[in-house]
Amino acid sequence: MHTRTLGTTGPQVSALGLGCMGMSGMYGDADRAESIATIHAALEAGVTLLDTGDFYGMGHNELLIGEALRTAPSALRDNALVSVKFGGLRDPDGGWSGFDGRPAAVKNFAAYSLQRLGVDHIDVYRPARLDPDVPIEETVGAIAELAEKGWVRHIGLSEVGADTIRRAAATAPIADLQIEYALISRGIEQEILPTLRELGIAVTAYGVLSRGLISGRLTPGQQFAANDFRAHSPRFQGDNYRHNLALVESLRKIAEQKGVTVAQIAIAWVLGRGEDIVPLVGARTRERLDESLGALDVTLDEADLAAIESAVPADAAAGDRYAPAQMAMLDSER
Repeated sequence: MHTRTLGTTGPQVSALGLGCMGMSGMYGDADRAESIATIHAALEAGVTLLDTGDFYGMGHNELLIGEALRTAPSALRDNALVSVKFGGLRDPDGGWSGFDGRPAAVKNFAAYSLQRLGVDHIDVYRPARLDPDVPIEETVGAIAELAEKGWVRHIGLSEVGADTIRRAAATAPIADLQIEYALISRGIEQEILPTLRELGIAVTAYGVLSRGLISGRLTPGQQFAANDFRAHSPRFQGDNYRHNLALVESLRKIAEQKGVTVAQIAIAWVLGRGEDIVPLVGARTRERLDESLGALDVTLDEADLAAIESAVPADAAAGDRYAPAQMAMLDSER
């Protein structure tokens, strides 16, 4: 397994991380036994970075990862690094009611995460979104206090813009920013990515397959369950969906010429954007994990990159990456 380092202050991690959110129902029902087997398979393959959020399934995902770690061989368990997002507020119906970045809340969230995960520290701890009512300095300062006591090893950020990144980095060392980055989600290239590189902060890129949209496996008549995020996502609706699938077909031609899958070429493209970028693959099964790991063996030359850029230019996607209410919560989009 190739490795990369999360910024100038963060840990060394596998070049691909495993995003575990989909194992807790965000894309419809998931198989618990297969989810745990997939985490085990990832660890066996050398994947060390497991990403979760304390609000994924209202704690379900952390409990799942905790079980997977307890039942994994000790050598693999010891190599695992867990990244946790916190602050998302849910209700019993699964709805969202904002984000809480107050220092007291930060410490409260961490206490529950440590218990659910069954670990004595969190490797990377990050607010899921910017709390508009709490200065980022206060939120990051609270994480830094947890780090001083050994409960947290490194501080991360998620979905924040350049100004917030600078303010956070002036408060405490920041290892990485977790943010969506994919062939059809390239907004960070204009201001956010240059700021991160100036400050020595890495990117853990989620949504590298755009929630399956550029995986090459979806069809024009695809139906999404009511409990599937994509049933409400603008990029999966009507004309937007048809337009975006046409981009995928253009990408498929390039993938076929190289003898790889669409998903592999899309992941390889993100891997090739810099050694400071670690893609998170949201594989829910061992089969999808194997496919994703195959991207590590895909090399894209200048001709390949030019062909990809022509097939899927920046800003080619139709539709925002979230519904309006969720877009309004993204400091990174302001």
